[in-house]
Amino acid sequence: MKCEICSKEIGVTFLGKLKGNYVKVKGKQYPICNSCFKENKSSIKESLVKK
Repeated sequence: MKCEICSKEIGVTFLGKLKGNYVKVKGKQYPICNSCFKENKSSIKESLVKK
C-alpha cells in the first residue's frame, strides 16, 4: 500500500496488517505512513479532503 500524502510505500506485517495508520474521512479510509502522521496530526483530514 502507499501513503495517500507522500506516496511512499507502507510496510505490511506477516499477518497482512498495515504498519501505519488509517484516517477516516467522509466514510472512506485512507492509509497514512507513520512519519506523515507524526508531522501532520492536525491537518491530515483537511489535506485529504482537498484531494
